[in-house]
Amino acid sequence: MVGLLSLAFSSTLLVPALLAWWYRDGQLASFLYAFLAAQAIGLLLWLPVRNHRGELRRRDGFIVVALFWLLLSLVSALPFLFGPHLSFVNAFFEAVSGFTTTGATVISGLDGLPRSLLYYRQQLQWLGGMGLVVLAVAIQPLLGIGGMRLYRAETPGPLKEEKIEPRLAQTARALWLIYLGLTVLCALAYWLAGMTPFDAIGHSFATISTGGFSTHDASLGYYASVPIELIAMAFMLLGGINFSIHFSVWRSFNPLHYLRDIEVRTFLLFTLLTTLVLVAVLRLTGDYDSYAAAFVDSGFEVVSVITSTGFGEVDFTHWPLFLPVLLIFISFIGGCGGSTAGGMKVMRVLLLIKQGQRELGRLLHPRALRPVRIGRRLLGERTTQAIWGFFAAYIFVFVLLTLAMMAAGLDQVSAFAAVATCLNNLGPGLGEVAYTFGGVSDAAKLLAAAAMLLGRLEIFTLLVLLHPAFWRE
Repeated sequence: MVGLLSLAFSSTLLVPALLAWWYRDGQLASFLYAFLAAQAIGLLLWLPVRNHRGELRRRDGFIVVALFWLLLSLVSALPFLFGPHLSFVNAFFEAVSGFTTTGATVISGLDGLPRSLLYYRQQLQWLGGMGLVVLAVAIQPLLGIGGMRLYRAETPGPLKEEKIEPRLAQTARALWLIYLGLTVLCALAYWLAGMTPFDAIGHSFATISTGGFSTHDASLGYYASVPIELIAMAFMLLGGINFSIHFSVWRSFNPLHYLRDIEVRTFLLFTLLTTLVLVAVLRLTGDYDSYAAAFVDSGFEVVSVITSTGFGEVDFTHWPLFLPVLLIFISFIGGCGGSTAGGMKVMRVLLLIKQGQRELGRLLHPRALRPVRIGRRLLGERTTQAIWGFFAAYIFVFVLLTLAMMAAGLDQVSAFAAVATCLNNLGPGLGEVAYTFGGVSDAAKLLAAAAMLLGRLEIFTLLVLLHPAFWRE
């Protein structure tokens, strides 16, 4: 199965190869070498067992997803090795950052990079946004047997049992059609707002996937355009909303479904309130002379961070008082479950708050039965326990990685920010990693890559592989 997925991925390398041929930018050979390597690996894995048939067990789904993301990260690093001649660690970091839609980078001088390589970076995060395994389930019927195992292992969010269509392949196909449709609309909007077609397509990939890579060092600040910033905010918010809600809106032609969903309402309300806090502080400290400018810049940065996109329009690391740290903190919340955003997801945070309220109520009324509800839905104890387990694992991994980052040479602020930005798939950080990871040690970059994969696959998908019981029959 991993071999077939590798063969499928290799075909995506032909698009930047075609661009390299069209622009004559000297990168054609690097993409062809990577294509041949992906083909060779796929054939070596698939041919020996091509006649084997069997149903996937639960544990097999986790193994396939983990192996696939690790293998494809290694293969997708090859164009960075052959093209700009990055070191292996830097190339691997850049590939993982793209695939996991983190948006952190070790490359500077993007404006002078070959256009085919710029496109390739954008394509990586677009493919990783919805998930290549979900794409494979959508287009390869042979993965339909046991495909739910892969879907659960990769799809972000706490309620992974839900399907918007009766058949899994139909669900995955519907998700990708919506994803593609939003990308096309975003690209058209960017183009009409003044971007070149190349930049419009590249930034639409980064916006809908909430990846954050840009074709310019100054990110969206390069354009100094309020219309472009407003378009980016709108589509980043759409990327941060559960795609099953998009499906409901599309099927019924009723946008009120967004407001009827408690997670979406909470997500939008929290984004607005945080923006208003930033506007108030920036005006009171005199950093902005007008509320309009403060609202646009604050709103852009809040949306960019909470959706884990990481686009830059202003340098928020120089904002006054607690604002830079506040922005890093809200990245832990992230977007809605079932979206392309990172973080712990709004639904989990909402459930943690409701469970905290229930425990406070039990102190006053020990015998009272207080079930946890989300809207009209009554959640079972297994779901609530899973939320606490995820939260505990998230904090444990965060602390462990922060200590490891400090051991790798980063100061306390930089280590905290590096783990936060990678585990939440955000991109920009504070201190040494405010703009790029190029100056940190190779050990720190490998730790950051591990954090990105853990964050993208929501920790348990990888941690379960370390449990001895996982490998017992």
